[in-house]
Order: sequence, then structure tokens, then C-alpha cells
Amino acid sequence: MSATDLDVLRARFNSETARIGWTELQRHFARGVVRLVASELDLVDVAVAMHEDDVGRITQWSNDKKLIEPTMDHAARWHESGAVLWAVVVAPFVVVQEGAGRPGSID
Repeated sequence: MSATDLDVLRARFNSETARIGWTELQRHFARGVVRLVASELDLVDVAVAMHEDDVGRITQWSNDKKLIEPTMDHAARWHESGAVLWAVVVAPFVVVQEGAGRPGSID
């Protein structure tokens, strides 16, 4: 992919990134299509890597527990707190990131 194409893709994902409340996210969580990104990563970078099927980066992030499928503990915490997360769709996934918390933490 050329640098120009990459810039266009990044701009597209950036423009599609929005805040989503837990109530809107629940149905996607129930379908198993939510992926949680550690706060130290850039949500748009992860979206681009997923879109481009960058297996190396995705595997590394997964191995480092920086890109995970959220657990029921995450869901319970988000429900209790009325969480609002940053999100972007990289079909078929909804990729989310918590706005606050410890850098790199997705506990």
C-alpha cells in the first residue's frame, strides 16, 4: 500500500472513530466481535493493521495482551460504571479503547 493510500485509510478510520456507550456496545460484545485495545496503542493504527490483515503486528499485540477480546469482567465493570469507550468498526469487529486508566492496562 502506498503512503498516500495509507494516509487516506488512516483519515477514513479517524473520521469514523466515535464514542460509544456500553448500552450500545452490549449487543456487539454478546456476538463476540468486540476487541479491546490497550490505551498505549493508537486506536486508528490498530484499525489500519486489522484492515490490512497485518498478521505480524496483530499477533504481537495479542501476545502482549494489548489487543484482546474483552472478558465478562470487562463487561461487568463497563456496565457498573456506565462506560463510554472510543470505537471504530473494522468489519466484522468493533474495536474499542477505554479513554482513561493506566497506560497499557486492559485488565
